[in-house]
Amino acid sequence: MIRVTNELLIPENEITFTASRSGGPGGQNVNKVSSRVTLSFDVWGSTALSQEQKQKVASKLVTRINKDGVLRIISQRTRSQEMNRTDALERFVDLLNDALTPERPRVKTRMPRAAKERRMEEKKKRRVIKETRSKKGWDS
Repeated sequence: MIRVTNELLIPENEITFTASRSGGPGGQNVNKVSSRVTLSFDVWGSTALSQEQKQKVASKLVTRINKDGVLRIISQRTRSQEMNRTDALERFVDLLNDALTPERPRVKTRMPRAAKERRMEEKKKRRVIKETRSKKGWDS
């Protein structure tokens, strides 16, 4: 079981790992060893998530989920397949945790009077500068 939050545990059989050859520099090691790891998690097919949680995850991670509802995380930071696997798993837990934490409501604040006055003064200065640039009365 993979612990996402204190209440949410995801069974390991819902996550699949695939290894492939990593790109970028690395010499012969890159050409021989499949060190890149892709973690796949079917959001809509998960039994660990409630329907509400699935919708939250799908809406917050919409750019990372494909049209089939599969969340994919790719890790190729290190040359070790096992380290990339743990890195992908950590990133998966962080993403799900962030997606499932409720956002804090915004607290309305008043704009200070001095800030309003500064803004209006700046606008007046800009207006004067632009008026002097205009071609009013250039032919008279």
